[in-house]
Formats: sequence, structure tokens, C-alpha cells
Amino acid sequence: MADPSTAWQDGTRAVAAGVRRRVFEHVLRNGEGYLSQACSAAEIFAMLYTRTLRLAPLATPIRPGPFIGVPGPRTPGYVTGAVYHGPVAPDLDRFIFSPAQYALALYATLIEVGRLAPDGLDDFNRDGGTVEMIGAEHSPGIETTTGSLAQALSQAAGIALARRLRGDTGLVWVMMSDGEFEEGQTWEALANAAFHRIANLRVVVDANGQQCDGLVATVAHLEPLADRIRAFGASCDEVDGHDLDALDAAMRRPSDRPHVVLARTDPTRGVPILAEKAPLLHTLRFASPAEQARYQAAFEAMMREAVVR
Repeated sequence: MADPSTAWQDGTRAVAAGVRRRVFEHVLRNGEGYLSQACSAAEIFAMLYTRTLRLAPLATPIRPGPFIGVPGPRTPGYVTGAVYHGPVAPDLDRFIFSPAQYALALYATLIEVGRLAPDGLDDFNRDGGTVEMIGAEHSPGIETTTGSLAQALSQAAGIALARRLRGDTGLVWVMMSDGEFEEGQTWEALANAAFHRIANLRVVVDANGQQCDGLVATVAHLEPLADRIRAFGASCDEVDGHDLDALDAAMRRPSDRPHVVLARTDPTRGVPILAEKAPLLHTLRFASPAEQARYQAAFEAMMREAVVR
């Protein structure tokens, strides 16, 4: 008989595997896409949505609607992508999603956990839709637009401070990528959040070592990143981002200040053929029909392995 204290892992692991398969299939069908982000962050997303975030349940998955315009008096029916998280309440969490290029992986996660309709990706990157390739505040699961880059931490710190002043007990979670630590705004936000002891702010970082120009290490010197984060006044746990137990412990860590979970991940996890594209893994574009056929064969092998398990 399974240990009830660890039975959650099977469900979380299944969601992570589903995210990788769903994104891989989508990329094959469309001939290109953001695959490495799903490879590296699948466990992070799965942990957030099955274990960590306290969100209101939904009666049924939401079918994405059309884009009706930007917020303002001319769009009274405007809603943000936070509706996929259910109604907001003082004791529930808020989730601020930062790396907009990870949107495909986020949508796949929402489908896997029953918050986005199973055919939600049919509207991906279509004119007039809300399932944006680069997620915006009207896209599923996305509450605020966080670009050009690295503005989510500032936004989340403000939301968390307001919630503390109001007496809310829910946390504010931010999901970031390590490349965002190349931006000065990230460090300014972290320093100010630490100064004001915004302890209801939690951050999980997909530290996969990648950004659009290749390896983070060849673009900006960030290491030792965990020590730098602590030097700016936050607490920080550095863990294997594919280890569910380690992620769970780090995400649950009590702290009297902003807490950062620095999750070290592999951008080819589950799709080893992708390593052939290193170090340029930001987005996958097939160089030829023959190459796409090789990836198709890798996907079919992944599916056969999933059936065996």
C-alpha cells in the first residue's frame, strides 16, 4: 500500500510528464516552439499547481475566449488570465507568472490540472485569441503583463505588501527564469522586498542556464546566484528542480523575509535529442523535414515509454 504522505508524488509526476508530452506534440505539429522551457520547468509547474498554490477550484475547465481589447472603459467585460485560478480570497494565493516565453508550458499545465479546456491550445498564437505565444495579462493563467522583461517580481512585491497591509493570509508566488536576474529591476525589487520584510512573497526560479542568446553564463555573470540572492536580503534554498521532495521542502520553508527557491534544471530533461541543439535551446525550429522526422520518432518513443509505465 502506498504511503499516504508521499502518494501526491505520483500525481505531480504524472502532470509533469503530461506537460512535456503535450508541449512536444504541439511543437511537432506546428514545426517550431518553446520546448526546452517545458523540459526544464515541468516539475516546477506541476508542483505549483498540484501541491503548492492554494487556489479556488473550478467547476469546469475554461474555454479560452477571444481578445476583447485592453483594460479600460470601452471593455467593461475585460478579465485577466487570473480567472483560470478561480475567485480570489484573502486566504488563497496569487500567482504572478514572469517568463512570458514559458507560456506554452503554462497552458499545458493548466490543461493537465483541469483549469484550461483540453482543446485550449487550438487557439495558440491565433489572431484575435487570448492564448498568446508570448503570454499577456489576458492569457490563461497570467494575471499581469510582465514585459519587456523581469517586471513580475516588482509587481508581485507590491501585491504582497498590499495584501499584508489588508490582513490577507494568502501568499503571492512568482515564477521566474534565471535569465531575468540579468536585469537590474530584479535586484532592485528583491532588495526592496527584503527591506520591507515582505514575508508573504515567494519566488521559484527555473534556473536552466538558458536565455535567448544561449547560455546565461556567456551573456552575464550571475554565479554564485544563491549567495547573491541572500546578499540582497532574501532567504534562498538551492535545489534540484526535478526532485519533487526537494522542491516541496523548499517551497514550504518558513521565512520572515521574501523566500526564493532556486531550482536548478536541465533544459533537455525528458527529450534528450534536444541536446543536439545546444547551446541555442531557447526555441526549437526544425532545420529540415528529416530532422523533424527524427524528433517525431523521439516523441513516439516517449509515448511508448509512458504506456509501459
